Amino acid sequence: MELSESDYEAAGRDVVLARTRESEESQDSLPMLRRRGAELLDRSRDVWADEQGHPAYARILDELAPDEARMLLYLLEAGPQPSVDVRTGGPAGLVGSTMIAPGLNMIAGRSGVRYPERVPAYLNNLFRLGLVWFSKEPLPDPLEYQVLEAQPDVLEALHSVKFAKIVRRSVHLTPFGEAFGRTTLVDEGSAESAFPEHQAPVTGGADLPKA
Repeated sequence: MELSESDYEAAGRDVVLARTRESEESQDSLPMLRRRGAELLDRSRDVWADEQGHPAYARILDELAPDEARMLLYLLEAGPQPSVDVRTGGPAGLVGSTMIAPGLNMIAGRSGVRYPERVPAYLNNLFRLGLVWFSKEPLPDPLEYQVLEAQPDVLEALHSVKFAKIVRRSVHLTPFGEAFGRTTLVDEGSAESAFPEHQAPVTGGADLPKA
């Protein structure tokens, strides 16, 4: 039986897919993983090697929205940002209180993102990528919180219940996030500039805000 041109094309695609699957499987095989690990260790011993940036940077750029890049640049240039949780309960404490509005901040307006309603999801993604973290500690300047606590979304949350309490927190770049920003989001001349300092995360000190 004579094969048509479309049959040949389909057969060719099947061969390519099969070879691709074989290649992927071989890359994930235990011997290949060990060989790649050994290659990394060899490169770490090479004093002449010039690593220009972390190998994950290219992948991370593919997983960022344009607004997220804008937010990262703002955090790099402006420094840590105030954030507040609004919870039920009076001044007696947080015992028995429930969350009303978590992680309210002014990053959307200050960074000029196109879709401000997506900022909670953006922050979740930046946290997932290891670029930002959420400290339970407030910033030292109380004026930052006075401005934030006068914002409409904070006031709306406060007035939504009879008794409400504000818990002050902060948003920081991780050391990895700072290095990523310097490498990919500013020009070469600005990369070595003195940007505002961010706190490094500590074990158990970061919370993921709910989107």
